[in-house]
Amino acid sequence: MYDFEKIILLTQLTSTFGMTGLIWFVQLSHYPLFARVGREGFVEYERSHSIRTTIVVAPLMLAEAATTVLLFQLVPDWISFRSAAWGTALLMAVWVSTATLQVPQHERLSEGFDSSAWRTLVRTNWIRTVAWSARSVLLIQCLWQLLK
Repeated sequence: MYDFEKIILLTQLTSTFGMTGLIWFVQLSHYPLFARVGREGFVEYERSHSIRTTIVVAPLMLAEAATTVLLFQLVPDWISFRSAAWGTALLMAVWVSTATLQVPQHERLSEGFDSSAWRTLVRTNWIRTVAWSARSVLLIQCLWQLLK
C-alpha cells in the first residue's frame, strides 16, 4: 500500500466513522430534543444550531466526499470495485437526502418551531443514519480484508 493510499484510507475511516457516530447522536438525542426548546427561543436556537453544526460536519463531510471520489476513481487493490461503488452510492444518498429533505426542514424551523417540520426532520434523518452506518460497515469490511 502506498503512502497516498494510507492517507486516503485513514481520512476515509476518520471522517466516515466520525459522521456515523455523530448522526446516531443527532438522531437519538439532538433532533428529538428540538421539541423541548420552547417556541420563544427556538429561532435563535435553530440559528445557533445550524452555524455550530456546520463547523463540525462540513470538514468531515468534505473529507469523506473527497476520499470517496478518490477511492471510486483509483480503486486500490485493498477495496473491491463493488465496495467502492456501494460506498459512493451510499454517500450520494446522504448528500441528496441532506439537500432535499433535511435542509428544507431546517429552513422551515429557522422561522420558528413547526412540529410537522420537526417530525419530518427526525423521520427523514433515518436515511442518513442508515447510509452512514452502512458506509462504516463497508469500511470495516475493507479494513478487515486489508489486515488479513
